[in-house]
Amino acid sequence: MLVVDDVATFRDRLVRALVARGIEAHGAADAREGLELARRLQPDRAVVDLRMPGQSGLELVKALHELDGRMQVVVLTGYGSIATAVEAVRLGAVDYLTKPADTDQILAAFTKDGQAVALPQNTPTLARVEWEHVQRILADCGGNISEAARKLGIHRRSLQRKLSRLPPLE
Repeated sequence: MLVVDDVATFRDRLVRALVARGIEAHGAADAREGLELARRLQPDRAVVDLRMPGQSGLELVKALHELDGRMQVVVLTGYGSIATAVEAVRLGAVDYLTKPADTDQILAAFTKDGQAVALPQNTPTLARVEWEHVQRILADCGGNISEAARKLGIHRRSLQRKLSRLPPLE
């Protein structure tokens, strides 16, 4: 199994946990290194982080499937959104999990025998897409509300009001 994640502690812990379960696992720090390992080792499965420096996880999913169309790929992310989940599955991922995901959850995602997860039938509401975008910008700003408000082009208090509300339903 190939594990591609730019966070070294997470990647190393996941590789060790997989090896402890009797699964041959190898880690890569970015998409370029992951693709090189995939060409050399020809793994049956891969766990790919969505956001990495350089090439994104979605681009890597596409490249891995071009390399071997039978490879099962699970995408992991700390920035979950419906749009990226749909895109990951469209590119060939068998599942899409949000971090923190433990080893058992990741292995369970592979037990679907390579059948793609069902795509959402409903288009997300505008309120839901806006909420996900605000959350992503806030995470990119390290939780700094003032900086996030500047990037979003809204007043800080308006952003605070948006954040105080529950996320809209799908």
